[in-house]
Amino acid sequence: MALAGFRHRLLQFLVGVIFLRSALSSSPSRLLTCTPLIFAYPDQPWNSSGFRPGSPAALFHASLMRSRFLTLDPEEAHLFYLSFPGEAGPRSIARSIRSLRSELPFWNRTLGADHFYISEEGIGDSSDRNLVELRKNSIHISTFPAAPGRFIPHKDLTLPSPISASTPPSPKDSSFRFLAYYDGVATDHAVLALLDELRKVPDVIINSGRPDPTKREQSMSACRFCLFFYGLERDPRLGEALKSGCVPVVVSGGPILELPFSDVLRWSEIALFVPLRGGAEEIRRTMDLASGETHARMRATAIQASTLFRWDLPESPTAPERPHDAFTTVLFQLWRRRHAIRYVRWGERGSSLHARSDF
Repeated sequence: MALAGFRHRLLQFLVGVIFLRSALSSSPSRLLTCTPLIFAYPDQPWNSSGFRPGSPAALFHASLMRSRFLTLDPEEAHLFYLSFPGEAGPRSIARSIRSLRSELPFWNRTLGADHFYISEEGIGDSSDRNLVELRKNSIHISTFPAAPGRFIPHKDLTLPSPISASTPPSPKDSSFRFLAYYDGVATDHAVLALLDELRKVPDVIINSGRPDPTKREQSMSACRFCLFFYGLERDPRLGEALKSGCVPVVVSGGPILELPFSDVLRWSEIALFVPLRGGAEEIRRTMDLASGETHARMRATAIQASTLFRWDLPESPTAPERPHDAFTTVLFQLWRRRHAIRYVRWGERGSSLHARSDF
């Protein structure tokens, strides 16, 4: 592993992302003292890809398998990787964890706290010990938005939909023909009723279905704002809106537990947030207030932030990773969540817990 090369790329990441929270940049030098090494359990049926082609989960799995951050030596790994494609049921997953526990030592060292796994659907609320440890201790990576009740804030991560490879518009280009745009897949009755209200507004475009990507990008670029309903629609394309310079308006009927890359992006600077109960009038008022210089600033920041939603698959393990793509951003978030508590085997150091920091 090229430690110096990784340190340089991670420093580029920390310095180059101007949206990085100040709390994270307080001690970047400590982050740069280690290379994150990941061990993927080999020759296991649950560790095959098996994800829908082109999905965020499949893109992450492919990127990781081609990356230089994999290690063949589990003793030097900081993190351990598991994947559970959609067809893996709770019983199958429980058997997999039970096998890891009985045949290998790595799970028992931390009860899974230094493991992460991909499961697009989550693993439910089973009381099986193996599933409880997996759900409570390991980092769960799912697609955005996470399934209700299957996401633990500050521990788990979500993967947003990828964006196209087309060139984003110039932040200086501000020729808008419409106020707002929506073409999501909503099923909630309250959302459908609100969309019927918004259809009556002349400068708001509400599509009943998603057009082809080129037309969709053109429509987004012609609008100041793009509407999204948090947790109430399938596959929200936040990244495409950011890349098109269409400032997201996130409408929510309850608390927002997570947004993509929340460790890195200050969403308050690139999106508006409106309660669902306010209805169409509140949405329109919020958009009207965020006009002029406020909208221009948010739009420029959104276009820059959209680079984090791009997946650039490395050609080989020796090819350098782009410092600001989706894979590197997910890896950075995993690194921050890497558990520092190690469980000592019985009889060692007084048979107690001890903290080990690699920073």
